[in-house]
Amino acid sequence: MSARTKARKRALDILYVADVRQISIVDALVAETTRAMAEPERASSWGYARELVQGVVDHRPEIDELIETYSQGWSLARMPILDRGLLRIAIFELLHADDIPDHVAISEAVELAESLSTDDSATFVNGLLGRIAASR
Repeated sequence: MSARTKARKRALDILYVADVRQISIVDALVAETTRAMAEPERASSWGYARELVQGVVDHRPEIDELIETYSQGWSLARMPILDRGLLRIAIFELLHADDIPDHVAISEAVELAESLSTDDSATFVNGLLGRIAASR
């Protein structure tokens, strides 16, 4: 597993914790930063994970508006927590990570959805991200 794949998983973990514990993403990021400082063996994935989470925080209104617009009848509140987090990370990469090709951001999100979320999540994530990528 590449360092960026691990970073996406770590970023997803932070977004998931914030959602489940009903705390701000910033608070979850601060807690994970403290933990990361104590685990230098995981440093290779930490920088990009932090960048992804901060990017979601900085661009969340724009990201969530795109999710609502392209989700075809699914509100953010109705989506599985993992799908919401995956979409936020991937949309941040699509819009603001110029060094990540669109197909990589989409395929990484789909792979995480296949392994971590519901049976229908990979198809849902792929379709939504594909529509957003095509609209740019």
